[in-house]
Amino acid sequence: MKRRALAALATVALAGAFASPLAFAQEKTIKILIGFPPGGSVDVVGRLLAEKMRASLGQNVLVENKPGAAGRLVLGELKRAAPDGQTLALSPSGAMVIAPWLYSNIGYDPIKDFTPISGVTTFDFAVTAGPGATGGDLKSVLAWMKANPGKANYGTSGAGTVPHFAGLLLGQAAGVPLTHVAYRGGAPAAQDLIGGQIPLMVDTASETLEHHKAGKVRILAVTGEQRSKALPDVPTLKEQGINMVADAFFGLYGPPGMPADVVAKIDRAVAEALKDQTVQDKIYGFGLVPNHAPAAALASMQASHLKRWEQPIKASGFKAE
Repeated sequence: MKRRALAALATVALAGAFASPLAFAQEKTIKILIGFPPGGSVDVVGRLLAEKMRASLGQNVLVENKPGAAGRLVLGELKRAAPDGQTLALSPSGAMVIAPWLYSNIGYDPIKDFTPISGVTTFDFAVTAGPGATGGDLKSVLAWMKANPGKANYGTSGAGTVPHFAGLLLGQAAGVPLTHVAYRGGAPAAQDLIGGQIPLMVDTASETLEHHKAGKVRILAVTGEQRSKALPDVPTLKEQGINMVADAFFGLYGPPGMPADVVAKIDRAVAEALKDQTVQDKIYGFGLVPNHAPAAALASMQASHLKRWEQPIKASGFKAE
C-alpha cells in the first residue's frame, strides 16, 4: 500500500513539474486595467464584464483603476505585460484611433503593441442645442450660427477627444465654421449649455439625455449610421442632409503576442457576458450599445477608425501637449 501511495504521489509531482506554464497562469487572477476613475462608463462596463467573466472562466477577474492621460497610461503598462492573458485593458477607441494622431511621442503603436480580443460596445454622439441657440431644428440652428459667427461655438468634454473632432467635421459638412470650447468633462459643458453660455454641445448622449428629457436642452441629431435606441425619435445627421458619421467603441485588449487559444477563450467569455440582459440594460443606460465583436472584427474596426480620423485631425492643426 505504501509503495502504491508513494508511486501515486510521484506521478502527481511529475505531472506538476511538466504542466504547461499556461495551465498555471490560468489559475491566477486576471486584471482588467481601466485608465479612468471609478464610476464612469468605462469603469462600469469593465466591472460588468469582470463579474460575468469570473463565473464563466472559473477564475478571479478584477478591475484595476489607473487613471491618467485619458486612458493612455494603462496602455503603456499593458504593452509591457506578459502575453499570458492575465493582464488586459478595456480601452475607449479614442486612445487607439485619435491619440496616435495628436501626440508626436505617444509611447505605443496602436496596431503593433496590443492584441485585440473583443469589441464590447459601440456608441455615437448627440448634437444638443441649449437655450442659447436659435432655431427649431439642426439646420436652422446651424443657419443661425453661420449668420452669427461670434456665437458659432460648441462645447465638448475635452480637447483632443472624438467629440472635439466630430464637431469640426460637423461644421465642415454643414459649411459652418464652428469654434471648439473644451471643458474638463461632460458635466460642466452640459451646465454651460443649459445656462446659455454655449449654444451647442457635441458629446455622448449620456451627458445630455436627462436634460433633454427634462426639456432643458434639445438633442437635435445623433451622429451614427442609425438612430439611437435611447433616442428613437431623434434623426441622424444623414437623415437631415448632413453627410457625416462619427462613432466610437470600447475594446478589450491584451499585450502583444497573446496565444490565439487564450484570446479565443477570453473572447468567448466576453460574448457570453454581453448576452446577459442585466448587463445589456446597464450598458444601454450609459447611452452605449452592447456590441460584441471578435478579435478580427475589432482589429478591422480599429484600423478603419484610425484611417478615418487621420485627415480631419491633421487638417485641424491641433496638437496635444
